Amino acid sequence: MSTVNKSASWLLMAILVTTFTGCAAVGLDYKRPDVPVYEDWHTRLDGKANPESLAEWWTTFNDTKLTHLIERAVKGNLDLKKAWAQVRAARARRGFAESGLIPSLSGSDSVTWTHTIDNGAANVTSGSGSELYSANLDASWELDVFGGVRRSVEAAQGDLQASDESLRNVLVSLLSEVALNYFDVRTYQDRLEVAANNLESQSETYQLTQWRYQAGLADELAVQQARYNLESTRSQIPVLRTGLDAAMNRIAVLLGEQPGAVHDELDHPEPILAPALQVAVGVPADLLRRRPDVRQAERELAAQTARIGVATADLYPKLTLSGSIGLETLSLKNLPSGTVALSGGPSITWAIFKGGAIRQNIKLQSALQEEALVHYESVILGALEEVENALRAYVETQEHRKSLGDATQAAQKTAELAQQKYQAGLTDFTSVLDAQRSLLSLQEQLAISNGNVSANLVRVYKAVGGGWTSLSGNPETDRS
Repeated sequence: MSTVNKSASWLLMAILVTTFTGCAAVGLDYKRPDVPVYEDWHTRLDGKANPESLAEWWTTFNDTKLTHLIERAVKGNLDLKKAWAQVRAARARRGFAESGLIPSLSGSDSVTWTHTIDNGAANVTSGSGSELYSANLDASWELDVFGGVRRSVEAAQGDLQASDESLRNVLVSLLSEVALNYFDVRTYQDRLEVAANNLESQSETYQLTQWRYQAGLADELAVQQARYNLESTRSQIPVLRTGLDAAMNRIAVLLGEQPGAVHDELDHPEPILAPALQVAVGVPADLLRRRPDVRQAERELAAQTARIGVATADLYPKLTLSGSIGLETLSLKNLPSGTVALSGGPSITWAIFKGGAIRQNIKLQSALQEEALVHYESVILGALEEVENALRAYVETQEHRKSLGDATQAAQKTAELAQQKYQAGLTDFTSVLDAQRSLLSLQEQLAISNGNVSANLVRVYKAVGGGWTSLSGNPETDRS
């Protein structure tokens, strides 16, 4: 009974120590940095932030095939699956860290056989022997007096939350990449159609010059000029087909499928539908709450701040409660009623001298925390820069497309007039050649510009962190 009372006294004392000192964990208590940002963007767009439109921004293009491709990418993309695995690993590491807060319990059974030999006996096998059976149950608990274990749990929780945000960042990038490559496909198809139409027109012009040359109404120079104009346009088609094939293959890989998997469903050209001119982007302060990479950097800072506490706790002693209860008997059948052995009590370990390693580790973790803070601020600046550039590109691309549309209409009219005058013998073939070249160039630029308007809108949505809230699921992040 005295042993039991003594153990109970030690346990009570340890509980009291933990109660009065356990709430004061060493190290820094994390506080989210206050990073001031401007109240509005330098480049402004009409429209207020709409969480629903940002969550499913691809639906603003009214393209069912684009929506279908994005849904398939979310289910099959390999980078996204890898990010999910990293989240599960981070969740397991957090559980491992939390296990340090509770006692550990282990059990063991053993049998010991002993045999004594009578030195005076002629037969070496003579003597006596015995067997000892024992069963033990051992428990130990390192009391988190100075909060080192709790800080390690905080760090693991921050790492888990950073993994969640990394997953969401992968998702944001994936959605934008699928859309950008989809618009590349449509742009290449549009450019191929432009080239095919011009090839047909230039082929007719080439035949016309041949007829005029045979009739003595034109010289061979016009024939050769018409021919190299025709073949120059023809030479662009293989390059465009190569780009088209590469864009389709890229989409297939983003979907987690083999190259060539989407060729049949995207082979039929379709126009790029004009997106809405008003875009809901919110204010800069919203960006810090929405963009996964900013949120990830902030969680990494929180985790690294907690690691300073983990390192600091090594300066202080560690208090461990341990106990053991066992049964011993000479016969296995009498084990339940055997002799009871109790042992236990507290133990203190203290790293008195480690050559300055502990304090150097504290300095290391503090320096890494400063690095994480600078990284967080840098990510914010980079995010703001990306949004500003995307907004400006979207605005200017629309103006560029409008001017190209007007220029293309004028070039079309010029090419028709030049052709008519050449047929009437009122101008030389150089005018026709120049007009056809200009028309082809402007039509191709207009096709590219149409794709760029939609692509730059995708970049705007990516820059403001749209897309992950509706499709990423719930990575089970417990944020306090």
